[in-house]
Amino acid sequence: MYLHEMPEKMREALINQELPEYGDTPWVTPKPLNECRVALISTAGLHRREDPLFSPGSGDYRIIPDDYDMNGLTMSHLSTNFDRSGFYRDVNTSFPIDRLHELVEEGVIGSAASRHYSFMGATPPNVMEPVARDLANVLKADNVDAVVLVPV
Repeated sequence: MYLHEMPEKMREALINQELPEYGDTPWVTPKPLNECRVALISTAGLHRREDPLFSPGSGDYRIIPDDYDMNGLTMSHLSTNFDRSGFYRDVNTSFPIDRLHELVEEGVIGSAASRHYSFMGATPPNVMEPVARDLANVLKADNVDAVVLVPV
């Protein structure tokens, strides 16, 4: 949907939302990919069936263990503008976990992280920003070198 096609109230909310300001981020020279520990981060509102559902505009995330049976994932992201059928046919459309494991097996990346993460998409950036900073610290503590961001 284009901005000019949105209902006026929704369009105005998007245009006038407060956005966080970010300072300069130092560039780092990464280590070779085949030595990196990699995590997935999706915005598809994915979670394990036993986890709480995401609520609209929620800025938190759910943890998805690497060894979890991905057939048990569910998607809380609901919208009339969002087709979830691809996810239910193949989890890799929203959470490419099998592709990540294949890259590990092929030696393209060093290893998969023990935990991956999912946020609810369409959440205002100022709500997500402090949570994303927290998650960055969690990823560092887990020795994750790189993430694959999967915007859905």
